[in-house]
Amino acid sequence: MPKPCNKAKDLPLVLKVEDLMQILCIGRNTAYRLVRTGKIYSVRVGRSYRIPRDALEDYLRKTSE
Repeated sequence: MPKPCNKAKDLPLVLKVEDLMQILCIGRNTAYRLVRTGKIYSVRVGRSYRIPRDALEDYLRKTSE
């Protein structure tokens, strides 16, 4: 889980799905749906997903427009 931060640049470069859940205050199913459908870009590493910080920022920017 990422440490509490004040700015997006304080987040780690790569996030786990669990981090995404904490940051967006969403459930596990919703988080996995976002990455599996490609709404948030992710990279599959073995059986897990990794989300670049920039991909999260892009998603937030698109949803706020």
